[in-house]
Amino acid sequence: MANRPHDNQEIKYIVLHDTEISYDLTKTVFQREWTQASAHYVIRSSDGDITQMVDNKDVAWHAGNWYFNSKSIGIEHEGIAIEGAAWYNEQLYHASARLVKHLSKKFNIPLDRDHIIAHDEIPGTTAARQPAMHWDPGPFWDWAHYMQILGAPLESGKGQKGIVQIRPNFETNKPILQTPSGEPVPEQSANFVYLYTAPSFDAPLIKDAALPNAHPLDASNWGNKAVTGQTFYKAEEQDDWTAIWYAGQKAWFYNPKGRNTTKGSGIVITPKAGTPGIPVYGLAYPEEEAFPDDIPVRGMSPLQYTLTPDQKYVATEKVKGSYYSAPVYTYNPETTHKIVWGNDEFYLIHLNHRLAFVKASDVDVVATP
Repeated sequence: MANRPHDNQEIKYIVLHDTEISYDLTKTVFQREWTQASAHYVIRSSDGDITQMVDNKDVAWHAGNWYFNSKSIGIEHEGIAIEGAAWYNEQLYHASARLVKHLSKKFNIPLDRDHIIAHDEIPGTTAARQPAMHWDPGPFWDWAHYMQILGAPLESGKGQKGIVQIRPNFETNKPILQTPSGEPVPEQSANFVYLYTAPSFDAPLIKDAALPNAHPLDASNWGNKAVTGQTFYKAEEQDDWTAIWYAGQKAWFYNPKGRNTTKGSGIVITPKAGTPGIPVYGLAYPEEEAFPDDIPVRGMSPLQYTLTPDQKYVATEKVKGSYYSAPVYTYNPETTHKIVWGNDEFYLIHLNHRLAFVKASDVDVVATP
């Protein structure tokens, strides 16, 4: 239980999921006393029916990352990621969008892809957790259409030099994919562009440091896919190809005449000159000194990426480190729950397929919107 946002814990993000089981079974699972997972809402595919499972003011365990859980509302959509086109229909999109617009207005959450995000964009809290994070709602969620329904089309954003926002044509973008077990996935529209190590279809697809052994065509392999609405800094262009800085490496995608991108903007950061490389994190917790004696210190460990001073990334915002301490389940959170604020500041960046944090003291800002 909590009392967001009145307990000084803001609601900043809406995280979209898919259920991987039926609507009714999802509700049953969430209502079991021993179930740890939960979400605020569940939406049925066939008709867009919505059930609220957790009060908006309370924290639900839906994203696998306590920092994001404590600052977000989670919405489950009935569906199976690998069968996206069979589940993600107009009833589902429109019902979800109506709900998100209501929540956006109520909690002042911006309707953009920096704040309306997917479960597969949530980072792990540690390097070990990064590869284990979920990949829903997956490659077949039509982000461009969804944002259009929200009244916030991607094309209407502000353009900024050097920044590209991924935006392939969903209807015609039908890449080859396979299931995690190796079976071919039936051809269907997808929301991502494949990323290559060089500007050629003959070059290997990139590998993410968290998924070194993933099959390149596996639909659940998020490491080589840049998704619609994500923003990155342009590293280079060559013929019909564009390179972006992506998880510590230069990643190329086919982009003739810019047809797979649209305008993007954000805070552009780069590691401070003279550093061999800086770490990135999956959360933004306060420094040790900020924790009072009655709350155990929550440390941070770096993810498996290093950013060097020749690279640039797009940040969505700068935040102060914070931790929501909720040690017990209670109907009186004001008696036991506290939010710890630190002085250390962080930038939330588009690192790769997932978001991540860098310490503000480790970077320089080279451009702002």
